[in-house]
Amino acid sequence: MIPLKVKEILDAQGLSALEFEPGSTPTSELAAARIGVTVGQIAKSMLFKGKNGSFYLAVCPGDLRVCSKKMKQVLGTKVRMARGDETEQVTGFKPGGVCPFGVTGVEILIDNGLADYDTVYPAAGTDASGVPVTFERLKQITGARAVDVMER
Repeated sequence: MIPLKVKEILDAQGLSALEFEPGSTPTSELAAARIGVTVGQIAKSMLFKGKNGSFYLAVCPGDLRVCSKKMKQVLGTKVRMARGDETEQVTGFKPGGVCPFGVTGVEILIDNGLADYDTVYPAAGTDASGVPVTFERLKQITGARAVDVMER
């Protein structure tokens, strides 16, 4: 079931989530197969913690890996992947269902690689969902900063 805070944002933006069997889309590969799109169209949301103590949410193409060097250049600090408990505490979502909608208190970064697709699919706060949306719309709704942080 889509969390209320996410549903309210989607409703306000005229968007709707695709919902599947619980646990069916926790990885980019599984989400792409379930939705019927390429893995790159899955907008995976990953939380990072900087050496400066700040958290950052990176929304990235599902088929690429984050480049630590590029993240440091963009943020001015080294980062590490947040632990599962940190992710849930900071975003309100469990790993596998993290979404950029309704996340507050962290800077949201969106990788420019997602702009290569007409439609991308971030999770809607569960490990069984996806929200069809354009790169520009996702950037606008989340207030994300467009960056290049992926290994290419």
